Amino acid sequence: MVEDEDALAETVRRGLRNEGFVVDVAHDGVRGLAAALENAYDAILLDLMLPRMNGYDVLKELRQRKVWTPVLMLTAKDGEYDQTDAFDLGADDYLTKPFSFLVLVARIRALIRRGAPARPVIMTLGTLSLDPVSHSVRRGDTLISLTAREYGLLHYLMRRHDQIVSKAEILQNVWDPAFEGANNVVEVYIGYLRRKIDVPFGIHSLTTVRGMGYLLSADPTPEPRAAGSREE
Repeated sequence: MVEDEDALAETVRRGLRNEGFVVDVAHDGVRGLAAALENAYDAILLDLMLPRMNGYDVLKELRQRKVWTPVLMLTAKDGEYDQTDAFDLGADDYLTKPFSFLVLVARIRALIRRGAPARPVIMTLGTLSLDPVSHSVRRGDTLISLTAREYGLLHYLMRRHDQIVSKAEILQNVWDPAFEGANNVVEVYIGYLRRKIDVPFGIHSLTTVRGMGYLLSADPTPEPRAAGSREE
């Protein structure tokens, strides 16, 4: 666990020890990086705002050195980096402070069960591909430029492909659970994403399911639309 708040780090360390975990604690990014490079941990709890070296740079350095240990990012709503971009930074999961200890334990156990892949897996769905390391997205051989938020949204939808995902689920997993902005922000970004990954290629892989949410599926052959119909 890499956490600079001594009281929080000690509380979590004791709690995890009582749950049967062995926990090493580092209080700054430099020491945390050194420990993560030297030891084969099952999981890393990494605070985003750290002295000497922030969590963003620690995680970036780990992935560049091909250390694929699962990382759970601990973020603050008012942090320098938006916690909703945690997946874009290369994290496997994230929690926003303050967090429930029971939820933390459940997330850690899930990461450990999943384990670290030998190498990052490029996510593919039909002709669409997403590389979690380079943060690049392609439709066939065509490179698609996305903003960090668009990338985060696509990453989540690809992990939930062929499932209808509600607006609430997207807000909770791509934005902050306490997000207080405009309630149509998901619709807006779905539109942005659709215009980049679908429209230029003449396909409809990202669709709206009325009253339920959104569905990302392998790119089907577009069918003629009935006169007067419209897509939301």
